[in-house]
Amino acid sequence: MDGRARLTRAKRWVIKLGSALLTHEGRGLDKASIEEWVDQIAALRSEGAEVVIVSSGSVVEGMSRLGWKRRPEALYELQAAAAVGQMGIARVYEQCFHKHQIHTAQILLTHDDVSDRSRYLNARSTLRQLLALGVVPVVNENDTISTEAIMLGDNDTLAGLVSNLVEADVFIILTDQPGLLSVDPRENPDAKLISQGQAGDPELEKMAGEGGEFGRGGMRTKLKAAALAARSGTTTVIASGLEPNVLLRLARAEQLGTLLEPACVPLAARKQWLAGQFKMRGQLRLDAGAAKVLRTSGRSLLSVGVRAVEGRFSRGELVSCLDPDGIELARGLVNYNAEETSRIMGHPSGAIVDLLGYVDEPELIHRDNLVLTGE
Repeated sequence: MDGRARLTRAKRWVIKLGSALLTHEGRGLDKASIEEWVDQIAALRSEGAEVVIVSSGSVVEGMSRLGWKRRPEALYELQAAAAVGQMGIARVYEQCFHKHQIHTAQILLTHDDVSDRSRYLNARSTLRQLLALGVVPVVNENDTISTEAIMLGDNDTLAGLVSNLVEADVFIILTDQPGLLSVDPRENPDAKLISQGQAGDPELEKMAGEGGEFGRGGMRTKLKAAALAARSGTTTVIASGLEPNVLLRLARAEQLGTLLEPACVPLAARKQWLAGQFKMRGQLRLDAGAAKVLRTSGRSLLSVGVRAVEGRFSRGELVSCLDPDGIELARGLVNYNAEETSRIMGHPSGAIVDLLGYVDEPELIHRDNLVLTGE
């Protein structure tokens, strides 16, 4: 299926809104424009889509509220501005979505949250539950507590990682440019729009420029974010948020912006990413029934199918799954630590709450976090 045609069937969307769009190039939040995008997102949701917003603008909104004309350089000043600005951003999104009887939730993430496996799973579970509840999560980098110069460096990168977290079908980066151009339009008026390409293509990065004074993410970071999203098989579109009804037109496969397709099909890309990232922390020995289910059905691993636990591992760490003959058949990110797994092994998911006093996930390893060896 053509990449743009896939947009018409996309169920889970991550939509990133950049500072230049949201803040009148540094003059505070553009509430009228935010309301227009929210109206479009509400229309997408009415058609069955799930949407996560990754929103820039906290530092710029804070600067506006504090009366600062230039972006500060000191980390503590940036963090103070972000803390003030987050109040404005949360308020505007809540007001705009309230008109559509849609709840919103604010999610603040740091680099540690998406690199530490336990925090990764916690963030993933929270986002998935919010989507299941019909809530629109509004994600931003947690600038207020980050300790590395406003951490992930830009919300493009954050949005690419969020696309991995929720296994998005499509990742939309709305900017003040029509998409990726062949050359810098500020230097060459004959710049041509690149309509389609492959995420991670180094030739495309050669065409990209850097960000402006208020937005940290230039076109190069957007391409890198698309490459991050592609690890989970997500299709990315970089398009102008100034286009009328841009989100709805993209959902109809209209030729807008630059579409970047992943090199691999979604399942293979997701599994490749999981398989290559982490060291093994333990082993789970499975019974014959569980081994057969993993090999033939691609389903999640449940605690009832585990017969023995080896090693010391924490929630979110990578473990090896062995069949009754001791041969590795899969690897995955486990939802419970070694002690908890030992207590619930051999028992059905419904017994977890009685055995542990709580239940985090019904699966020991969710199928999205499981890769068959050699797959």
